[in-house]
Amino acid sequence: MSINFITVSEMQQKLALAVRTKRLHLNLSQQTLSEKSGVSCSVLKKFERTGKISLESLLMLAIVLGSMDDFKGLFAPDKPEIAASLDELMKDNTRKRGRK
Repeated sequence: MSINFITVSEMQQKLALAVRTKRLHLNLSQQTLSEKSGVSCSVLKKFERTGKISLESLLMLAIVLGSMDDFKGLFAPDKPEIAASLDELMKDNTRKRGRK
């Protein structure tokens, strides 16, 4: 597990800036992006200003902006470290179910 020094609020602002930057790069107005994505213009404006948006709306924006692939590896398991022995490679340490 890595240590991260960015807050949720800072990440929201970074995402909002990235969406706005990509929107402008594609020469789309907020109104046009709103119409193409199905996300209301007021939600888009609030997102670009505050960074707050529902996951569903964010994904709808990502589809139109051509960034949906960026979400595919978001929660992928970490790559295993190099094992010290064949026995370690053969161990099945994956969890079978979560705790209640």
